[in-house]
Amino acid sequence: MLKTDEDLEGILSKLGRSFERIEGGTFLVAVGAGSAPVALRIAAPVLVFQVAIGDAPKGDTALEAKVFRKLLEFNAGDLMHAAYALEDGRIVLIAALELEHLDDNELEAVLSDIGMALSKHVGVLRELTKK
Repeated sequence: MLKTDEDLEGILSKLGRSFERIEGGTFLVAVGAGSAPVALRIAAPVLVFQVAIGDAPKGDTALEAKVFRKLLEFNAGDLMHAAYALEDGRIVLIAALELEHLDDNELEAVLSDIGMALSKHVGVLRELTKK
């Protein structure tokens, strides 16, 4: 069972994941070349995964509807372990796993899911928001 930051560091090392440990118990984990790192943090009773995608559109109702619809389609069709959400006016990709039964395979599955989303979805979202 994963309980401490040291446990998380050990699992990430075992999985061969590049990461940086920063203050506050947050780990920035690489998921692919050119992609933003995923922030991981233990917030008992869960391990939280989050990556900021960018600002949500604001002020253009049609554009907002188009982007939010696409995010919901991604949530329903492409993502198995993570989901898009809005936080403080920004689009984020988030996931959480219970610490009690967390194993290496689950952690790797979530990181892979997020990595796939970043590689496939970010370009589509940028194209949608171009004016």
